[in-house]
Amino acid sequence: MAAHTENEIVISAPMDLVWGRTNDVASWPDLFSEYAATEVLSREGDTVRFRLTMHPDADGNAWSWVSERTTDATTRTVNAHRVETGWFEYMKLFWSFHQEDDGVLMRWVQDFQMKPGAPLDDAAMAERINRNSKVQMELIKERLEKAAANAPEAS
Repeated sequence: MAAHTENEIVISAPMDLVWGRTNDVASWPDLFSEYAATEVLSREGDTVRFRLTMHPDADGNAWSWVSERTTDATTRTVNAHRVETGWFEYMKLFWSFHQEDDGVLMRWVQDFQMKPGAPLDDAAMAERINRNSKVQMELIKERLEKAAANAPEAS
């Protein structure tokens, strides 16, 4: 069995700001509340391989894994996957960015399957991802809209 999640939010900020900040993996600890550290391992063209480390959980575990993402600035899309899958059989991510009248529609799609014996099954992990995606998207919206409001006017 596999799982699928989709979450989206409109960010009232310029496309270049939203695209640039959300794809600057090295600065994710300043954009997301869940990441303690990001280490860029390699870059090749539009593909970046990096290690993410989360803030420690209630048990003191600082979960960490390697992911790879490829951006396409022409289509404003990102395809990513976990290289170190941990409890996942696989984890594939797709992000898209579309200009709307009131801002940038940022959409995250995740397809995954949990390994047998994982602490959560597919449904429970989908629920966790959906809940956390909403929190992180709201935070990103708030931070990017604030950055846009504080940006100097273009002359």
